[in-house]
Amino acid sequence: MRAILSRVLVMAVVAGAGLCVDAAMAQATAVGVSGVLRAPAAAKATVGLIEIHRSLEEQPSPLAWLVGSEGHVTLSEVIAAIDKAADSKKMAAIVIRLKDASFNATQTEELGAAFARARKAGVKIHVFSESYENGELRLGAAADESLIQPGGPVSLTGVHMEEIFLADTLAWVGVKADMVQIGDYKGAKEQMANSKPSPQWDQNINGLLDSQYANFRRAFTAGKGFSESKLDEVMSQAWMTDSARAVGMGLISAEMDWAELNTHLEKAYGGEVLLDDSLVGGGGTKLDMSNPFALMTKLSQTPDVKLKKPTIAVLHIDGVIVDGDSKAGGFMGGGESVGSRTIRRMVEELIEEPLVKGVVLRINSPGGSATASEVMWQGFQKLAKHKPVWVSVGSMAASGGYYCLVGGSKVYVNPSSIVGSIGVVGGRMAMGELYSKLHVNVVSRSRGPMSDLFRSTGAWTPAELAIVEAKMKETYQQFTSRVTAGRPGIDLAKTAEGRLFTGDKAVGLKMADKIGGLRDAVGDLAMDLKLSDFGIQHYPGPKSLPEVIEDSLGGLIQSPSVSAQGMLSATGAEIFGEAWPQMQQAYTGAMQLRTEPVILMSPSVLIMKK
Repeated sequence: MRAILSRVLVMAVVAGAGLCVDAAMAQATAVGVSGVLRAPAAAKATVGLIEIHRSLEEQPSPLAWLVGSEGHVTLSEVIAAIDKAADSKKMAAIVIRLKDASFNATQTEELGAAFARARKAGVKIHVFSESYENGELRLGAAADESLIQPGGPVSLTGVHMEEIFLADTLAWVGVKADMVQIGDYKGAKEQMANSKPSPQWDQNINGLLDSQYANFRRAFTAGKGFSESKLDEVMSQAWMTDSARAVGMGLISAEMDWAELNTHLEKAYGGEVLLDDSLVGGGGTKLDMSNPFALMTKLSQTPDVKLKKPTIAVLHIDGVIVDGDSKAGGFMGGGESVGSRTIRRMVEELIEEPLVKGVVLRINSPGGSATASEVMWQGFQKLAKHKPVWVSVGSMAASGGYYCLVGGSKVYVNPSSIVGSIGVVGGRMAMGELYSKLHVNVVSRSRGPMSDLFRSTGAWTPAELAIVEAKMKETYQQFTSRVTAGRPGIDLAKTAEGRLFTGDKAVGLKMADKIGGLRDAVGDLAMDLKLSDFGIQHYPGPKSLPEVIEDSLGGLIQSPSVSAQGMLSATGAEIFGEAWPQMQQAYTGAMQLRTEPVILMSPSVLIMKK
């Protein structure tokens, strides 16, 4: 019984982490090959095969050391594989097969840059998918050839953004949002306090959307050679179309059954082709589920994270910034957060590790706690006294995320990365009317001049608002002082007060230094340090199985409220679909107002339909 229970628990934990552990689960791996017969060893050309299933992760699974990387493939792994194939001079081409894959805009830009490097080295790129939407089409535009299963759907819709305003909803249930923000363009209070966008926020978000759309169009005008008018014509028809029409428009290169790929490649490369699917995936220890004793021995081990050569560390800042420890999404789909205590612990570990020669902060965060952002910034300043600290922005470094960004000395952004939101928001929910509607009687008792400032009943008085605003101005001044110190020459009159920018605009405003992805930041830092042979290690690093179980459960056993939060998360994901992760970020940030008067939170409820 114990062995059976152990197997069930292990498979549940590993499945929650998106990993495969036995032959049955191996059929759902994220990287592999299926349905294409390999050619004999005497092939005239070798073609690499990379299969991407679902989404690309930003950092390795904490259990990759135990069960391998299959099922949890990272963006960095795929890019490194493409670069390795291009540098080897042994491969004629790479086939990227997409299976229900989804990408954000910055991931397509980083992959597109890798495609460009490979093509420059003479390695052709073929993209194959059963269906194409915006992300897949952008990748196809960056490749030599995009192929689609006959009859497959195609949709090129452009960029659509939705915002949610809850002031009327809150008033209906008897709740008033007492919210104050520093920065006319900040926008973080608008969701709770407004019924529609303010003129400043309207200007801010329209400017951001214009930049995002310009980058979107550039992928097709540059990659497909469409003129602006031709692209308009294609988009007017391809918002919902099929494979044949998409090929006729020049949006996709050709229709083809997956089983016909070998024949197609043989014609392209003048003879038999060997498909090599070893570029990505595998690695790590394989668990033998048939041997319970060997299995338990493996599960009791701790990961070996000892570095063996000079290393560039990649420290991930993913999710909402909170005080305390970082939290994983967990089994029930809770929101990921990055904790100041966890990051400061990583900082000390990086300082003490002699083989870590430099650090790249990889930021994907809309911000969060003001105090946690400051604590993390101080940690980066301490780290910079020992080793160079550079920055790579993924999808977003806004508000508290930008606070962390200015802790680095050189900043890389993707063209569509969102940066800025230099501003402060604070407030609370006054629920007196809600209590009355529910016939709940609340009796408040206070001792001390400020003890009831964050009471649940009654709006703030003008005097109380002035106190909160003074504290927020103090935090804003500290924030802007960190920005001006970290980004010499920046003009706060053009960049602060909550304004948002895409990466390509941010460079010109001195908010960032260079367009490039994580690969560029790591490579340039190694070159700056004169490292010819170096390793790359991601932090926080691998974990033991008990640690992963604890993180995944998120305190479920100790705290029943966590179960309720997980159920809320799962329900929200079911109802709101792709909008839920961004709504959940806003919820996580708003909950911090229960204990903190001021937060550095980007208006994260921007639901991008791409």
